[in-house]
Amino acid sequence: MNMILVKHFMEQLACDRQRGYIALITVLVAGAVGVAIAVSLLLLGLGSSRTSFSLEQSNQAKALVNACSEEALQQISNSIPFEGTGSLTLSQGSCSYTVTKLTGQNRTITASGTVGTIIRKASITLDKIRPSINITSWQEVTDL
Repeated sequence: MNMILVKHFMEQLACDRQRGYIALITVLVAGAVGVAIAVSLLLLGLGSSRTSFSLEQSNQAKALVNACSEEALQQISNSIPFEGTGSLTLSQGSCSYTVTKLTGQNRTITASGTVGTIIRKASITLDKIRPSINITSWQEVTDL
């Protein structure tokens, strides 16, 4: 009878070991899947943050282009024969503008704003300065 109990105990022990290995492998596989999901979410979040940062810099560069364009318009308004360049430096970046005198009251303003590595540019065309400035075109351009 003792032999039967020992044999039964040994069979039970072998079965318990198999169940233990299966549980261990299940925990390891579930952990690996969890780690893979966590890493994927972190990388997606990082990519999203980079995109948001670039978009914010682009918007700031556009605001700088508008600021320099407005400054150029103010210079023209203050002095009708104004022709030349200027620049502004603000906390987020810098911009520059060039006013080119064409014929009569026609002027062209080119402006460029830079924030970090992002550059935005605009070209503005005027056909009249007095009695008030008349803008015929204000468009963002890729190259000046």
